[in-house]
Amino acid sequence: MNSLDPASHRAQDVERLVGELEREFAEGDPAARIRRALEAGEFCLLAQPILALSGEPRYPIAEVLVRQLEEELAMLPPGEFFPVFEHYGMMPQLDRWVVREVVAVLARGSRMPRLSVNVSGQTLADARFAAFVGEEIARAGIAPQALGFEVGERDVLARPAEAARFVEAVRALGCGAVFDGFGRLATSFAPLKDLRADLVKVDGAIVRRLRASETARARLAAVVRVGAILGFEVLAECVEDPETLALARAAGAHYAQGFGVRLPAALEAVAAGRL
Repeated sequence: MNSLDPASHRAQDVERLVGELEREFAEGDPAARIRRALEAGEFCLLAQPILALSGEPRYPIAEVLVRQLEEELAMLPPGEFFPVFEHYGMMPQLDRWVVREVVAVLARGSRMPRLSVNVSGQTLADARFAAFVGEEIARAGIAPQALGFEVGERDVLARPAEAARFVEAVRALGCGAVFDGFGRLATSFAPLKDLRADLVKVDGAIVRRLRASETARARLAAVVRVGAILGFEVLAECVEDPETLALARAAGAHYAQGFGVRLPAALEAVAAGRL
């Protein structure tokens, strides 16, 4: 790889972050430090409401987002800490923590019909994760349809069999399943057919071009048509202005998400309906 390769830069960034962590805890266990960070409440959850482009409720879903607290309650974005979890193979532990926290919020009562949790590629390979979800739902006594899971396109393409098994398992529990970021990498509709999610998010790389590109508008409309055949609904990601929102609606999208729709807020506030 040459020095301009984005993958090379990402690998260098991961090594830098891991190196810093190992130097900081040279006399300890970095993986143990990560576990302690989870136990000590060094992470928090936000949620971004998703707008229904027709019907009620107006905001039927919110995507759950993870942030890490720094000193004075500043927050680090996922790109700053996910690589470390990935390096140590600990994304399933983080995803379990998120599920426990979200289930606890739902158990206390939520006005948001569904909270949607992202899962990592490492978690897709965890054969026990779906069973863990079922146990948490049963323990808390919540409706399974109040919980959804998002699987990213990159992981769907890299781990198609594992992604399909995971989606089948969580849908069997009664949970929602989301194909996140479709269209950035995929060159055909085959992954949509194979994954069988009930909601497909069309990637922001397409949505951000709706105003300027007839091709982007046609691609979004094509996903909507495929959804009508395969039985999934379509969400336009990264909607940042009213014109893009109108174009997404005109193309037949069922939902929209982005800074032009609603900003992320504390999970508890979103669940309580304080939008």
